[in-house]
Formats: sequence, C-alpha cells, structure tokens
Amino acid sequence: MLKTTIIGASGYTGAELALMVQKHPELTLSGLYVSANSVDAGKSISQLHGKLAGLIDFPVQPLVDVAEVAQSCDVVFLATAHQVSHDLAPIFLEHGCQVFDLSGAFRVNNAEFYPTYYGFEHEHVNWLEKAVYGLAEWNAEAIKSTPLVAVAGCYPTASQLAIKPLVVNGLNDATQWPVINAVSGVTGAGRKATMTNSFCEVSLQPYGVFTHRHQPEIATHLDCDVIFTPHLGNFKRGILATITMKLAQGVTEEQVNQAFEQAYADKPAVRLLHGSLPSIQNVEFTPFCDIGWKVQGEHIIVVSAIDNLLKGASAQAMQCLNIHYGFAELTALV
Repeated sequence: MLKTTIIGASGYTGAELALMVQKHPELTLSGLYVSANSVDAGKSISQLHGKLAGLIDFPVQPLVDVAEVAQSCDVVFLATAHQVSHDLAPIFLEHGCQVFDLSGAFRVNNAEFYPTYYGFEHEHVNWLEKAVYGLAEWNAEAIKSTPLVAVAGCYPTASQLAIKPLVVNGLNDATQWPVINAVSGVTGAGRKATMTNSFCEVSLQPYGVFTHRHQPEIATHLDCDVIFTPHLGNFKRGILATITMKLAQGVTEEQVNQAFEQAYADKPAVRLLHGSLPSIQNVEFTPFCDIGWKVQGEHIIVVSAIDNLLKGASAQAMQCLNIHYGFAELTALV
C-alpha cells in the first residue's frame, strides 16, 4: 500500500482527493495537512466537508515540519497555491516522494513565464525541466517515469483535449488561431469566500481577457497560439469550452472524425459524442471529458465539458497516479 499524503486538504480539490485515496485499493491515507496558520488546522476533514462524514474522520493537521511529513509518505498530492507548491515540491522530491502537483508551479518549462503570470521568480529550474505535464491522455509514457507530475489546469484540460487531435494531425489552418470561449463554475475560484466568487454576486461574465495565465499554458502545450477567454458562471462546478477553428484546405469531416476516434479510442476518461454536443450536467461528479463537434464548410466548432474539480483537477491527478504506477486508469474514480 502506498502511503499517500494530501497538502491543502481542506479545499474542494483536497476533499475530493481524500475520498479517492480512501476508495483506492492500493493507497492508504497517511496524512491531511494545511498551512500552519490555516483556520482549518485541527479540524476533522468531515467537519469541513460534511459529505465525508462517516467515511473519513482524519484530522487536518498544520504543516510544520515538511521533512518529517515527507519521511512518512510515499506519495504526496499538492493541492496548494502556486508559490506554496513551488516551495514544497522540491523538499518532498528530495526525500524520494512521488509528487503530483495540482498548482501551476511546474506546468510550463520556462522560468521567465512565472514572474509575469504567477507573480514569483522560479527558483527550481532543475525541477521545472524534469517535471512532466499531467495531461493524462497525451503524456502517459512520460508520466510513468517521472517523480514530478504537474497536473494540467482545468481550462487547459478542457481546451487541449478538444483541440489536440486536430493540431497533431495537421487538420487545422495554422494561420488561424483557435478561439476558445470557456465557462467555469465558481468552485474554480476555490473555497475561500470573496466578493468575486460569492454566489449572490456572480453573474455570467468574462474575465482575464488577453491576460489569463492559462492562455500561455494552453499555447505552450498545444504548440500553437490561441485566443482564450474564460468566463465565470453562476453555477457551482463544471467547465464548458466552445472552440472555433478553421480547417486546413481540403480537410473533410471524415478526417476530423477519424482524428478524434484515433486519439481517444483507448482513453477511458474521454467520451466522444457523435452527432451531439456536451453539457456540464452529464459530466458533473464524474472523471470524464465529453467532446462533440460540428463541421460546416471550412470551419469546425468543438465543444468539451468536464467537472473542473475532477477531470480538471483531482480526478486527473489520480488518473496520473494510476498511469504512473500501472493501475487501471479509472481506479477509485468510477
């Protein structure tokens, strides 16, 4: 049994991970931690998240001695803020732990990216170069052999899974940037209450126009520029991404269909919807990404839907763990 610790356990993603670890036949929960000054320190996880009552009654402990915690676990999930992950991951790695980082701290192998988009200087370029981007369907071989998986972001997961089959097969017109319009539920902003994510204050609105940090993440790993506009929706969870692309000259609908089918034929967390388009309702509380598309003339509209807390975060992290250790990909997820 792999002793598994979750840092940042009191948040939405941490709670989802705790439940998955509890369900997993090859993992045992070795600790739940939050920052030493967190108001959640000392409380039971089931007190913070009532859905875990009777299932997990572990205390959420303050993280004081990182090295001591690292010595007592085999696997660590970092469901922490970007700079916190940046500081913690190297310590766990130095102690031989397998690290799955759900923040953005190691997703882009370019140290200059971080001051601009994350507000801190990256001091661990050696680990930045070794980290593998955790987009499970596309990087499985590399995920198997790395000690550090930088789990893909929620918007980038929904966007890339929809776009990659076309880009990889050269079916899109490379002179026309894919245009991504994506809407997320308010849980994507985290559990801490602010006026921005207060449910009574949220309306459907765009934000981060031309400045959102997920745009360069998407562009880097697609190896093509994109226009990305995120929106905050007045619902709890889920992401729906609608992507408009121009096809390369002469590309047929049959070629498009084949590209998606070949890309995801053996990928259990992706469901292709032939002839229909996805909805958030059908992926809520599941580890799946649903993808549908329509072709008309030279253009294609691809729509993808995920649960932002699951396929967009915790379920993808667990999927990466399953790939790394050779377990069935959806173990503990369905």
